[in-house]
Amino acid sequence: MKIGAIIQARTSSTRLPGKVLKELPYASGITCLEQVIRRLKKSKKLNDIIVATTKEKEDNEIINIVKKENVKYFRGSKKDVLSRYYFAAKEYNIDIIVRITSDCPCIDVDIMDLIIDQNLKKSADYTTNKFSNIYIRGLDVEVFKYTALEKAKISAIKDYEKEHVTPYINRNPQIFKINIMKAPKELYAPDIRITLDTEEDYALLCAVFDYLYPKNKYFNAHDIVNLFYQKPWLKLINNKIMQKKIFNTLEEELEEAKKILNLQGLKRAKDFMGEYLSK
Repeated sequence: MKIGAIIQARTSSTRLPGKVLKELPYASGITCLEQVIRRLKKSKKLNDIIVATTKEKEDNEIINIVKKENVKYFRGSKKDVLSRYYFAAKEYNIDIIVRITSDCPCIDVDIMDLIIDQNLKKSADYTTNKFSNIYIRGLDVEVFKYTALEKAKISAIKDYEKEHVTPYINRNPQIFKINIMKAPKELYAPDIRITLDTEEDYALLCAVFDYLYPKNKYFNAHDIVNLFYQKPWLKLINNKIMQKKIFNTLEEELEEAKKILNLQGLKRAKDFMGEYLSK
């Protein structure tokens, strides 16, 4: 059985273009993508690391990084990330896929390896910690069988199912055996966000790396929780950034829009939207 991590990466992020090329620590010459790759190399469970990027010319820089880090790569669809994952897994004969995003430079391989173990022990089609809502945001891992990915590739028809890879799997528990991992008590930290989507996120990550990286290049989730306990002001840097979500209906999307307006202090716009929806 071959276990492979597939890292999705592209430079054309909508909220923060070129984010995977930003340097961590700041001005270190080491990109966010390189930090992700180097952390995954510490895993005891992975047989392969593959960076799945697009065929766009702008992503040639990603290929340069991949070659420098001596890992594998696959180039596929820019928008249909589900097909990109499927064909990458198929090309490299991966039986168990570990989905990692390139904007999570603090990924904890011990947590990842535990999730891989749990997926195997429970013979699950899909195992993740991303829906427990208690892990640090930015340590998300999804592990799934190639057979589940193949079924999703054949059956998924909605745009968001193709763009986000796993919704067809994790929203169909009647088809797939799904296992949700919860964080241990000492890692309960739903208010910590260390993923990279915005300039505020980058500022926070620069601070985290400045504090932790010189002591241990592979600092873990416990180190991060302890740092935020000692320096709670760090949370203020990106506390108004809301994580992107997938919605089933227009009504759900509008409710989320009202929350964002309120968070930004746009009360009149929020009230107007509420009045408009009530008509």
